Amino acid sequence: MPADQPEWVLQARRAVGDRIRVRRLQQSLTQESLAYAAGLDRSTIQRMEGGAEMKLSHLLLVAHALRVHVTDLLHG
Repeated sequence: MPADQPEWVLQARRAVGDRIRVRRLQQSLTQESLAYAAGLDRSTIQRMEGGAEMKLSHLLLVAHALRVHVTDLLHG
């Protein structure tokens, strides 16, 4: 993917990351514990929460670990 993405794409990714962080904190989970539950590295969770590019499979694993539907993370 090109590095120069439209601003709305960057904002949407940040919003998804924010929703992941909020759900994680609501459940009193650390990045480490969410990563373990999702079968991912903590650095992956950190990047996702920071609004970086994320794989759909990682988003699905995080949603499952948080016990929410993936659309809850995509649309709030």
